[in-house]
Amino acid sequence: MERRELTLEDVKQQPKAKAYIQAGNMHLGALGFTDHGLRHATLVSTIARQIIQRLGFGEREGELAAIAGYLHDIGNVISRQQHGQTGALIAMELLESMGMDFEEIATICGAIGNHEEEYGEPVNRVAAALILADKSDVHRSRVRNPEIASFDIHDRVNYAATHSFLRVDESLRTITLELAIDPQVSSIMDYFEIFLTRMVMCRRAASMLGATFSIIINNSKLL
Repeated sequence: MERRELTLEDVKQQPKAKAYIQAGNMHLGALGFTDHGLRHATLVSTIARQIIQRLGFGEREGELAAIAGYLHDIGNVISRQQHGQTGALIAMELLESMGMDFEEIATICGAIGNHEEEYGEPVNRVAAALILADKSDVHRSRVRNPEIASFDIHDRVNYAATHSFLRVDESLRTITLELAIDPQVSSIMDYFEIFLTRMVMCRRAASMLGATFSIIINNSKLL
């Protein structure tokens, strides 16, 4: 088969990709997790592309980051455990069947297989962009539990986040996560309790991109 340059739109047209992402999100919903479906996939895809492009790494690498962002949680169709690694294998089979260049598949699969903080590392620039995009999606719209009284800490922190934005300054080479957190719902300490390892990962990811990472919560710089 002749290898070709796939785009995000090509991948979105694949029924298998959409079905697996949606089924994985349904599985996580049954386990009480926040949204990991098409909304999250599309947002992470968009942010990952923007990070790569704004830092000057080019249109094609931005496209690879967008594809990785869209597919990064597809492994949840099998299990939440090790979903980055199973997702990388699913993505590899999908992209190979579509005729994508093998080197580009390797870049995307390396990113997907390394996006979780338990074992992931920013092994390439696409992986770094994916990590930053994924970990920045903290917002109340992700919470699926309708009973506020039964929120666990993850529900509470996400529900408290009324605004989140990842700001990339290409001239200063800074990446800043800007959050607005409602203190009536969750304390800032709660945020750091569950997200500290993710923020350390984001610092490593920013370094891979030749940038620095910081967090601003309620207009106060905390990292």
